[in-house]
Amino acid sequence: MKAIRIALVGLAVACAMGVTLARAETALTLGIVLGRSSHYGVAATTLAEEMAKRSDGSFRVEIFSDGILGGEREIVVGTQLGTVDIAIVSTGPVGNFVPATLITDIPFLFRDYAHARTVLDGPIGQAILSEFPKHGLIALAWGENGFRHITTTTRPITKPEDLVGLKLRTMQNSVHMRAFTVLGAKPMPLPAPNIYAALQSHIVEGQENPIPVILDLKFSEVQKYLALTGHVYSPAVIMVSPQLWERLDDSDRAMLKGSAIKAGAAMRATVDHQEQEGLKTLRAAGMIVIDGIDKSAFQAALAPAYAEYAKTFGQAQIDSIRDSHP
Repeated sequence: MKAIRIALVGLAVACAMGVTLARAETALTLGIVLGRSSHYGVAATTLAEEMAKRSDGSFRVEIFSDGILGGEREIVVGTQLGTVDIAIVSTGPVGNFVPATLITDIPFLFRDYAHARTVLDGPIGQAILSEFPKHGLIALAWGENGFRHITTTTRPITKPEDLVGLKLRTMQNSVHMRAFTVLGAKPMPLPAPNIYAALQSHIVEGQENPIPVILDLKFSEVQKYLALTGHVYSPAVIMVSPQLWERLDDSDRAMLKGSAIKAGAAMRATVDHQEQEGLKTLRAAGMIVIDGIDKSAFQAALAPAYAEYAKTFGQAQIDSIRDSHP
């Protein structure tokens, strides 16, 4: 009893002196499909560092990169189930879980990066993030994948007709796949970790992705042409499992959300840098880069798809995004 009294007195003294008692470290898993040096890796590292700093080391984020936890679809499922705590994924596969995100995948919806970021950071983008809890996910912040371009092996793409009959890897996303079907291509959805092998073995002839992804996955080794179509702006989203969210108190939630916002900003900055420098790297690697493509020709060819998108999402909602200005 004397020992207990001494311990209690010591605790009271420590509290009175303002000493903070250390709490047990909590490890969180974070999944991404690209490497640690990619824009995904930069975002993951930033989030991990921010959480460690803001929590005085109470939270340790373990990063599982390079698709170790599977493709993005598998990572999203793991986040729903709570086997993955934090995920940074492109919105392409997320549309299968949170339909509200699909509108961002409409081709040529966004004029440029400033336009896209203004929409996502404003009321429209925040309203989309608010839809995630209805589908068993908690979205904290927008990240960025970039504008998507087409790479091919057998033929350069300069006009819509060049896509006819092309076996093209796409994401498993109904909006993307419908667009390429209308353009005459043969869309073949594959997880990101499987794309390189599919290109190398000619199961598919081409693929479409932002410059940072093309760099990270070394597609220049298995693709000859890069057409700067910029046909879709691809956001990324930083989200957490509802199981984790329920375990956190308000201060921890604020910490995690603040860290995610910082991670999203770092991801965008990395995309900006890689967009500027990446073409030099890809040209040096031997890729033939096709610029100055008439995007209006692609938009005209997509008219049947646009009519379907208007029925699905509502023309007014599409117009509200198109008419937004930074």
